[in-house]
Amino acid sequence: MTGNRRDPTDGLAIYRVGGTVRDEVMGRSSKDADFVVVDASPEQMQARGFRPVGRDFPVFLHPESGEEYALARTERKSGHGYHGFVFHTGPDVTLEDDLARRDLTINAMACSPRGEIIDPFGGREDIERRILRHVSPAFREDPVRILRLARFAARFPDFRVARKTLALCREMVAEGEVDHLVAERVWQEMSQALMEKHPARFFEVLRETGALAVILPEVDRLFGVPQVEQYHPEIDTGIHTLMVLEQSARLNASLAARFACLVHDLGKGLTPRERWPRHIGHEKAGIVPISEVCERLRVPSHCRDLALLVGEFHLHAHRALELRPGKVVKLLERLDVFRRPERLEPFLLACEADWRGRKGLEARPYPERDFLERASATATSIDARAFVDRGLKGPAIAAALHEARVQAVAELSR
Repeated sequence: MTGNRRDPTDGLAIYRVGGTVRDEVMGRSSKDADFVVVDASPEQMQARGFRPVGRDFPVFLHPESGEEYALARTERKSGHGYHGFVFHTGPDVTLEDDLARRDLTINAMACSPRGEIIDPFGGREDIERRILRHVSPAFREDPVRILRLARFAARFPDFRVARKTLALCREMVAEGEVDHLVAERVWQEMSQALMEKHPARFFEVLRETGALAVILPEVDRLFGVPQVEQYHPEIDTGIHTLMVLEQSARLNASLAARFACLVHDLGKGLTPRERWPRHIGHEKAGIVPISEVCERLRVPSHCRDLALLVGEFHLHAHRALELRPGKVVKLLERLDVFRRPERLEPFLLACEADWRGRKGLEARPYPERDFLERASATATSIDARAFVDRGLKGPAIAAALHEARVQAVAELSR
């Protein structure tokens, strides 16, 4: 409050809710706080200077801090999917009513202005027991909650999903509720899960619920597909994919690189059974399913482009030390690193994660990454201006530049 100006929150029943309360109970740091206002109307909020921003339900921005304050509300299912709800706010809606509509018990706690934790659904006990459990049967009304459940499993990998919660999710999948998820929400939840410390857990939980087969059938079909044990002691392609994801997190890879790790072997899911466990040509075969996943989920272009490159060329990277200099330069050209040098690092991180994502080989060195980094730096140092000064033009410049880069990489390989 400045001078004698009234604090717009004075006299309002305001509670901190959601993730910040959960993190506080767990002893974890948290970012933005969420607030719920009980026993207030939209008109009262606006009269105090709060700015309305919510279209589906009343959410207001604090006139000074810009923090979000939502009116306590209940919700009623009115259709399929995330938007199929009718919301109700009013003086008859209590704090417990508002908390009851939340997804998991660990997210259904509140903190009073005096610092008292309000926990009507046993969130603290579930934190102590390391359990992810739904608050009420209303969980089934929103398919996004399955994605959120899986995301929290990735964030808290030492938590197990309650049996009844898994059963409820399976019922939702069987009833077709997951079919109504919109691409934007799937990508939003999945991209956040990919950036967690243990992203594989997200896909494990989705598979346990049956939702993975609906959302990402291209990934789901990899489970049970064998690989040559000599190169993949883990054998199962789906397990390998999850191991690669875990390695990408250990390497602190970017979102684009982690997504590429998720989809890099989709071509193996198309190999005819009679050719198992070999998957000759799976790199090219994977281009179509990778493209289809990206289109269906509206994956950002930078993630799509890297995923396609990793899918097609990861085996080239693994054989980099065996390739002739001309093939190395050709690989760098196909990656477009001479115009877009920022592509090289995430590509190599994804390839290294693939190399290490094998049972018993997680710590195996990957010198190919260092070699390709040096090869790129050496080839990039060749200046086209020298060929222009020699009077070359058009395609002749490109050919001379390519040959000079090949010679430079050849010197590096000696």
